[in-house]
Amino acid sequence: MSSQSTTVIGPDIELEIGGMTCASCANRIERKLNKLDGVSATVNYATEKAKVTVPEGYDPALLVAEVEKTGYSAALPKPPQSSAAPASADDDADPELTSLRQRLIGSIVLTVPVIAMAMVPAFQFEYWQWASLTLAAPVIVWAAWPFHKAAWANLKHGTATMDTLISMGTSAAFLWSLYALFFGTAGTPGMTHPFELTVAPSDGAANIYLEAAAGVTMFILAGRYFEKRSKRQAGAALRALLELGAKEVAVLRDGVEVKIAVDDLRVGDEFVVRPGEKIATDGVVVSGSSAVDASMLTGESVPVEVTTGDAVTGATVNAGGRLVVRATRIGSDTQLAQMARLVEDAQTGKAEVQRLADRISGVFVPIVIVIAVVALGAWLGAGFPISAAFTAAVAVLVIACPCALGLATPTALLVGTGRGAQMGVLIKGPEVLESTRSVDTVVLDKTGTVTTGKMELVDVVVESGVSRTDVLRLAGAVENASEHPIAQAIAAGAAGEVGMLDVPEDFANVEGKGVQGVVDGRAVIVGRESLLADWSQHLSAEVAAAKAAAEGEGKTVVAVGWDGQARAILVVADTVKETSAEAVAGLRALGLTPVLLTGDNKAVAERIAAEVGIDEVIAEVLPTDKVDVVTRLQREGKVVAMVGDGVNDAPALAQADLGLAMGTGTDVAIEASDITLVRGDLRNAVDAIRLSRKTLRTIKSNLFWAFAYNVAAIPVAALGMLNPMLAGAAMAFSSVFVVGNSLRLRGFTSVTDS
Repeated sequence: MSSQSTTVIGPDIELEIGGMTCASCANRIERKLNKLDGVSATVNYATEKAKVTVPEGYDPALLVAEVEKTGYSAALPKPPQSSAAPASADDDADPELTSLRQRLIGSIVLTVPVIAMAMVPAFQFEYWQWASLTLAAPVIVWAAWPFHKAAWANLKHGTATMDTLISMGTSAAFLWSLYALFFGTAGTPGMTHPFELTVAPSDGAANIYLEAAAGVTMFILAGRYFEKRSKRQAGAALRALLELGAKEVAVLRDGVEVKIAVDDLRVGDEFVVRPGEKIATDGVVVSGSSAVDASMLTGESVPVEVTTGDAVTGATVNAGGRLVVRATRIGSDTQLAQMARLVEDAQTGKAEVQRLADRISGVFVPIVIVIAVVALGAWLGAGFPISAAFTAAVAVLVIACPCALGLATPTALLVGTGRGAQMGVLIKGPEVLESTRSVDTVVLDKTGTVTTGKMELVDVVVESGVSRTDVLRLAGAVENASEHPIAQAIAAGAAGEVGMLDVPEDFANVEGKGVQGVVDGRAVIVGRESLLADWSQHLSAEVAAAKAAAEGEGKTVVAVGWDGQARAILVVADTVKETSAEAVAGLRALGLTPVLLTGDNKAVAERIAAEVGIDEVIAEVLPTDKVDVVTRLQREGKVVAMVGDGVNDAPALAQADLGLAMGTGTDVAIEASDITLVRGDLRNAVDAIRLSRKTLRTIKSNLFWAFAYNVAAIPVAALGMLNPMLAGAAMAFSSVFVVGNSLRLRGFTSVTDS
């Protein structure tokens, strides 16, 4: 650490935190860091990171040391890698996840035989109890070590969590089993646990509880492993964002194109972008004109026309002609990098939900310990032998060991998420479910979520005496020769009505205005009204009025003319999905208030909103400002769900209390969200919230019954009447009940099935 003592870095430091098992761990580290002079810290359990603001020149090694004093690990962020050299699989390895997987596999292999021998008398051969000890000891000591370590850290800070309960119960069961084997009668060759459910006092010297201790460890390790694996995806949104950018760029050096890595690009460099290529970085067009598809970044389907002097954004796609761009921002200054920071900030600030089991354990553990101490004192005070008193006290701790509790959350989550996957709803983790319960407002991105996100030909208005078929046949043929996205939408719509389109002769692109060509001997012009005016072709008053009305609704209008006369207008627009209105009604039925959010103009937004039944509209929002809209709603006291699909939606999806991404959208949006709607059908958002709420209710009922069975058996244990078969039966029955309750989620039906 001495080598780092002179390190001077910026005021914001991000630490990677290891060893946290619940939200209370994050709170503990946060309190510890905030006690340091001049330090302000926020620790996120979900992303396993701490964002720390420190004075200029502060030694980050002091922060790492402080976290380690608290009993957790911390590491400074690794230096950024060159985008030209992608990270290897080893770089993405998670030692904590690997350790959990190894412990889980080991505990499964060793525990299954132990449970089988304890629960099935036919398997109890002459020295079965010693075989059980040999198999169970590594599970209880090595596999359960993370629980024991966390319990010790909790004890030092005067708190109790699920880890405390697991460690206390498994340790009590193990230590008492050792006593019974070495000093009692349980080690006698041929000893069996007969299948009898009688309730009678005993000194416990013949009872072993190794299967309970090993079984609990195995079940809860499984839950922790799957939760940890789910949480690890939190950083994938940032990696996906940075992967969006181009990797190489053709820079002009003395008029010659030279391929270099994007990382080597400098402000002021001029580079070439051909049709279909990604723009390497933010810049200004020096020469050329084209349509730029910014849908990956903005989510809006209408391409942006750019020409000399216009600004362009990195990672957007050149959909038209050749462009030469001068770089104005590179690296961390680009809009893409700023979007990545927004996602990261939103994830860091997101409130985590502490596990229900931890909250219950915080109350349950002290009560169990008090009952065990009272039972011990009462038996000794009544003049019974020490062995009988300890039997009663330890039995209380053993029966409190949460066998069913280990199954409560994982089984409900497994069945619920499995059923969701069948319906096209992917739920990322247990903390997601808690958010769905209290959501009261759902913000819907317009393009790609409520609408199809694709330009379509929606109307044809013809001049008097002109055939609609002729308009589509001639205009479609000319537009089919163009690469422009609007032209392709018109060509697709025309082909759908009139069939195969002709190949035009003398096709030409009129820069910034439209196209022209000869079809069947007719000179056809398709484009802006000004292009037709250049050829003295003018729309009639009626058609011009229809054009103005369509544009007033935010639709794109293209004029068509041939043989010296204006003949029609073609109206192109992003269309509403067929199921969106039904989905909005379903969201309202769940008690949610829908809000439409878009970067489009207000007229377009209000038309779409009216079509699907949404009253509140927030329009003309810049891509980077969507997260501000969500934050403002949250400040107003609303619990917000966000449904979106574009890169620009990613920060808002991360900031929202519940983020739902359309599976038809970008990888970044999907990674930043809590729930993915695979089919791109907004009705799946209704299913997602319904299923999440039902799964959460199932988890809560599982937790209640898991504890209820233990609580009911505690008085029996305190009276010294708990024989091993009765304890095993109680635990088995509670586990069967929990699994059966969870399996009911398989019957959940989708709104799309009705």
